[in-house]
Amino acid sequence: MDVPDASAACEDVLDTLRAAIVAEDAFFEDILLGLLSRGHVLIEDVPGTGKTLTARSMATALGLSFSRVQFTPDLLPSDVTGTTVYDEGTGEFEFSEGPIFANVVLADEINRAPPKTQAALLEAMEEEQVTVDGTTYALPEPFFLIATQNPVEQAGNFPLPEAQLDRFTVKTSMGYPDLAGEVELLRRRAGRVEQDPSVERVLDEERVKGARAAPESVRVHDDLLEYMAAVTRATRGDRRVEVGVSPRGTQRLFEAARAAATLAGREFVTPDDVKRVATPVLAHRLVLTPDATVDDVAKADVLAAVLDRVAVPTVQDGGADPAG
Repeated sequence: MDVPDASAACEDVLDTLRAAIVAEDAFFEDILLGLLSRGHVLIEDVPGTGKTLTARSMATALGLSFSRVQFTPDLLPSDVTGTTVYDEGTGEFEFSEGPIFANVVLADEINRAPPKTQAALLEAMEEEQVTVDGTTYALPEPFFLIATQNPVEQAGNFPLPEAQLDRFTVKTSMGYPDLAGEVELLRRRAGRVEQDPSVERVLDEERVKGARAAPESVRVHDDLLEYMAAVTRATRGDRRVEVGVSPRGTQRLFEAARAAATLAGREFVTPDDVKRVATPVLAHRLVLTPDATVDDVAKADVLAAVLDRVAVPTVQDGGADPAG
């Protein structure tokens, strides 16, 4: 699938989601950025905003299998990955797949599970496989994890460590709808019998694979490569930041910028693409100093200041020489 076709496919998905869920386009696009860059997405928001509905609707629109795991303090790693069980009929041990074996997996309230269970996702997220009792099992392709966490309830929570946060390509939030949006939500509910809206399938597994391959052909000028590296390196020197963006984060910025260009139907990356994806891709990777944390400094504000400081290159058509 080429870039224009991938862009058209994503627009079909966006149209379907818009018809079912009241949210900003930027939120839906953030999730598609994670999908197209072959990464994973963390949604942090208060209960009742539609996080679960969004994940389920996304899987349906993409035509992919879906599985939901409700994370709780007593959840074991084997409850997610699967376990080996003894079959009395055959007299042999067989592997019983866990809910992680789906194309789109929703890890609901991921910060409620203990660290050991959270860590069980690391191999799945990074290598698209799980290892149980010494045997490695490949996950379905494509594999896309959407995790949610509640930022307001702290009792019984296990905050994700920085190493696991770094595995998510995108962190985003739905937020509350405005007045017109909330009225529209009620109007749509009045027009159907079911509590939740339904969506139609617009893609299938092969088309999703093709869309995820399209960003690989997007051109990125050398000046933009230097710009991306300069942005992430600048986070490491900010006095409010204890730990800046890692080299893995720099690579994810590159991949997300190509995904943004694909969404826009362009075969080249622009500086605006980099700025568009910088906050959802980089902000959650920052570890602020204790003083900055006490002062309630927002990671997004730190990143915005970094973007203001770093000189933006002028690039023509993504692949030509700099204009100046």
